[in-house]
Amino acid sequence: MAKDKETMLDYLDKQLTKTITEYETALDWDSRNHTVEVVFRLFAENPEQLTIDDAEGVASEEEIIEFEDGILLYDPKKSSFDPEEYLAVIPYEGKKGASKALLSSIAVYLKEVLDEGQSDLLDFLTEEDQEIFELKWDQEKFASITAAYPETEQTTFVPYPSF
Repeated sequence: MAKDKETMLDYLDKQLTKTITEYETALDWDSRNHTVEVVFRLFAENPEQLTIDDAEGVASEEEIIEFEDGILLYDPKKSSFDPEEYLAVIPYEGKKGASKALLSSIAVYLKEVLDEGQSDLLDFLTEEDQEIFELKWDQEKFASITAAYPETEQTTFVPYPSF
């Protein structure tokens, strides 16, 4: 029996598991919309139980603050979504999938974003002059990380999963 071919989901999951060990991440594949969302969470203690309003205006005084966001991989020809709902939206090439360089750099740069975000979240909870907390995704920096991979990684594609 032939071994199933590795898909974008398999490859990305391996990269996330290998690279991001101290944060919670998950993949959410929406086969109908041809999207793959990388969901991630940051947690921080809120020992003084400050009242925090989230993006929807919901107030929380929990001891542990949980912040969740996502990156969406999408098929430009088939997916529909609101880019405002994601930290970043990244196209892939239909059934061809995405290059190993692109998928690897998502894990590498996301770890950097989460490290910085964790620090910013703690600052937000402890420093009174911090009005808002949000993660920052720099598309140019992400592109430069992707471009730094060897050409073999740039040209080796991992296919989008078939049903």
